[in-house]
Amino acid sequence: MSAELDLVPAALTQAIDELPLVDHHVHGATSHDLSRTAFEELITESDRPVPEWTTQFDSQVGFAVLRHCAPVLGLEPFCTPEEYLARRARLGAGEVNRRLLGASGIRHFLVETGYRGDELLGPSGMAEASGAPADEVVRLEQVAERVASLGCAADAFADRFGRALDERARTARGLKSVAAYRCGLDFDPAPPSPAEVTLAAGRWLDSGGGRLSDPVLVRHLIWAGLERGLPLQFHIGYGDPDVDLRRADPLLLRGLIELAEPTGVPLVLLHCYPYQRHAGFLAQAYPNVFFDVGLGVSYTGARSAALVAESLEVAPFAKILFSSDAFGPAELHHLGALLWRRAMARVLGGFVADGEWSLAQALRVAGMVGAGNARRVYGLGSGG
Repeated sequence: MSAELDLVPAALTQAIDELPLVDHHVHGATSHDLSRTAFEELITESDRPVPEWTTQFDSQVGFAVLRHCAPVLGLEPFCTPEEYLARRARLGAGEVNRRLLGASGIRHFLVETGYRGDELLGPSGMAEASGAPADEVVRLEQVAERVASLGCAADAFADRFGRALDERARTARGLKSVAAYRCGLDFDPAPPSPAEVTLAAGRWLDSGGGRLSDPVLVRHLIWAGLERGLPLQFHIGYGDPDVDLRRADPLLLRGLIELAEPTGVPLVLLHCYPYQRHAGFLAQAYPNVFFDVGLGVSYTGARSAALVAESLEVAPFAKILFSSDAFGPAELHHLGALLWRRAMARVLGGFVADGEWSLAQALRVAGMVGAGNARRVYGLGSGG
């Protein structure tokens, strides 16, 4: 253990290490073996090929894999990428998933299934691999695109989508929009009229349907989601190059936040890097706003404590949730949890060591962020 961690009260470190986490936004683990190229393409948010002169292992997340995942697979920390991938291949995807998901200490997964879901474990597969309960988060845009793919007239779209969403939401714990990717968050926040929806649906369907990016239809989906009453998640900030980061700032959602406030529906801002302070302000200012710094924690690796510290600056602690936003390799699920635990221990331990917080306060906040807040927001109850 490093000298820095030695300063953290042992009781706090142990308690955080043993927290049964709720990962309130995650994607499935890959169900098949991965080549080196495929693995490296999945431990970056870039969608471009890895240049021949470098490797994704030479990054914060790559170093974190070799430091923290290697021992779970029976290797020494800081082994070479070649040694790590050879061991991974010998174990096979099923055993890798079982070890890494189990070692994460995540005891409930809320799995978003709307992106490349056929390549990943779904909620039932995640539950089987991890031994922990797993429920679904439904992506609004994926439901609409499915309706279009089955054939639909423009004037029937709103009704067809509503019925399809009712069916998908029946067993879901939450809904999600990727408006940040499709049209940016600077859209008109007001719900569109039925006539506007029909006109926009006609344009979209006449063009062949497919990827839904019309701002009018995106607005319709969001307001339909709000009507269902489930927590509604929004991608914020950092992601692959498909997102215009300038238009993924959560401050752009202020109009929607205020219009949606009377519904009482929790609006959950996901990831948020590099806008975590903006998200913290919104969580402080508006009772219906919650947020996490998932995804950023894994990709900042050894610097993740700084990100977690900023997330704790102004937001009420009851408004912050844990997520990994892992997608694909189970290494990302494991690192999302491990790096968050380490960061919380360092940050909260520093508050205690400085005499600013009591140990009891630090323990309570860690439990709230790690699991309690998600259990309240998503109605998961007190158990696992």
